[in-house]
Amino acid sequence: MSDFLLELRSEEIPARMQAGARADLEKLFRKEMDAAGVALGEVTVWSTPRRLALIARGLPAATEAVSEEVKGPRVGAPPQALEGFLRKTGLTADQLTERDGVLFAITEKPGRATRDVLAEAIPAIVRAFPWPKSQRWGAASLSTESLRWVRPLSGIVAILGEELVECEVGTVRSGYATRGHRFHAPGEITIGGAHDYAEKLRLAHVIVDHAERQDLIRAKAKAAAEAEGLTLVEDEGLVIENAGLTEWPVPLLGRFDEAYLDVPPEVIQLTARTNQKYFVCEAGGKLANAFVCTANIVASDGGAAIVAGNRKVLAARLSDARFFWEQDRKVPLSEQAKKLERITFHEKLGTVADKVQRVAQLAEWLASEGIVPNCDPALARQAAALCKADLVTEMVGEFPELQGLMGGYYARAEGLPDAVADAIRDHYKPVGQGDDVPSAPVTVAVALADKLDTIVQFFRINERPTGSKDPFALRRAVLGVISLTMRNSLRYSLYRLFDKAISTSVDVADIGDVVAGGHFKDFVFDRLKVQERDAGTRYDLIDAVVMLGGDDDIGGEDDLVRLLARVHALQAFIGTEDGANLLAGYKRAANILKKEEFAAGATNAAPEPAEAALIAALDAAAPRAAAAVEAEDFTAAMAALATLRAPIDAFFENVTVNDADPVKRAARLGLLERLRSAVHQVADFSRIEG
Repeated sequence: MSDFLLELRSEEIPARMQAGARADLEKLFRKEMDAAGVALGEVTVWSTPRRLALIARGLPAATEAVSEEVKGPRVGAPPQALEGFLRKTGLTADQLTERDGVLFAITEKPGRATRDVLAEAIPAIVRAFPWPKSQRWGAASLSTESLRWVRPLSGIVAILGEELVECEVGTVRSGYATRGHRFHAPGEITIGGAHDYAEKLRLAHVIVDHAERQDLIRAKAKAAAEAEGLTLVEDEGLVIENAGLTEWPVPLLGRFDEAYLDVPPEVIQLTARTNQKYFVCEAGGKLANAFVCTANIVASDGGAAIVAGNRKVLAARLSDARFFWEQDRKVPLSEQAKKLERITFHEKLGTVADKVQRVAQLAEWLASEGIVPNCDPALARQAAALCKADLVTEMVGEFPELQGLMGGYYARAEGLPDAVADAIRDHYKPVGQGDDVPSAPVTVAVALADKLDTIVQFFRINERPTGSKDPFALRRAVLGVISLTMRNSLRYSLYRLFDKAISTSVDVADIGDVVAGGHFKDFVFDRLKVQERDAGTRYDLIDAVVMLGGDDDIGGEDDLVRLLARVHALQAFIGTEDGANLLAGYKRAANILKKEEFAAGATNAAPEPAEAALIAALDAAAPRAAAAVEAEDFTAAMAALATLRAPIDAFFENVTVNDADPVKRAARLGLLERLRSAVHQVADFSRIEG
């Protein structure tokens, strides 16, 4: 058994592509080995800006010999069938084997040296590599058949044990030699095999293990900040990116002019992060005038010149940011908002200014109707009218990620109420799972109105998600509506909200709105099922509550808070013995009623004891369940239903429903209908699985 080393060396591999490249290299290698019958154990893949490396442990010296058997025609089959089988297998008739009247082609394939398998696999892997972007180079690039790689491929190291795996890809031949750090050790380094690869590169100032480089950056960047009495602002994405940009990372701390701290801290951090890949630091919980850059060399002056150069570049970027900040504040948000008339939101839905007008109407209505409690309608309308104004500012033009956030800063700077500034800042939230969910009333009103308008308007023009495609992020918007609703216990009718959101459009008489309303309902509840499934809630129980009013577009439970409270109580109940048995009794009753096509009517049959007991139980439980549902005490409603479990069990044990006497039969079917009606006050049990 031998270890195999493969290194593919090139010019700089973009940091953002390295994780995918590692996964692709392992996947392609395993595919080639599996096809050749080479058993694999541990496989390790590393990356640096200049190389991909793979080490496969414990490869066999050769593959196992195999016998392949192909079934052919029966003995005595037409000559054409036999001739076709012989052409397919490349054998002659006397080489076939007969078994039970059937001809077989049996081919013995001897084992192959693993080194030969690898020699064929390496070029196949390189040529099949799925880089997001790749290029051709040199004279060979004139041909569309020439080798493509992310950057020009310059070297291949392929060693099995201590033996070279000879292969050639394009004009690059495999060898024992690689190169170390571009500046510290630019010459060739001879590798003995997988056993000394990482250590020889380390001696040449290359840490080939990307995870080790990441750990080093985390630790030394933190230490550099702490040495100055500062706290590093952690940024895992930046750690990974800097590890992908360096082979010998050296974090260094520098300072920038304290005057730039007048600019919002998010702007400074984004400028440092996006443009320069720097970490920022805090002192006392506030942004400090310090940054940590990651050098790729050990400088003789301790990094002073590197820090000075980086400080100069950062200063230029911060100067631009400060200019944007100062210029934008000269124009009130109300004036900025007028420019939104020049920006198209969607060709069928008008401009961003049109959307803002709809959102303002809806936010004011949510407040005035008390759907968002303790919300000033005037403030909700004011915040909504200004919530998109920062889209036309210089700062957001430079950094789109700051939309909303900058609007909040500008609103506060011009003296608008804090509730308005906060709503402008946070109205996009939540933007995904784990994001903060606003709770300030004005913010909730604007955030809910913005998301509802987006969903409803795109549904109105039939621009709905299909499959994995969701170009307008409507699924995310619905999850945002659900999160805002549940986090703040907002009470409303989903259908009423839909109608109000539709009414903000010009063409409110559009007949398609009714259909869109039904699709909207289904879409919201489908997203609710997805979200609640992750929380352990059964989707069939959601259906059982949602569809209480039937299958029509406007029936059923449509208050999300009440719906989920009912669903959670139902799930707890169904999980009990009483709940499971009542469900079984209900389903038995429902099946009988369906089979008999029962129509309710008056009967005068004298009840037997089991019937009388069920009648008494229903007389007590049905009003109790109805009152509990009305009071939204769904646990009490389930408790009322639980009292029906024993009487319905006894009824089925002691009474023949389909009695020969039509009067008795009708009376007993009527009892089952009463049971079904009582249960349906709480949920449609016919939709519950089990």
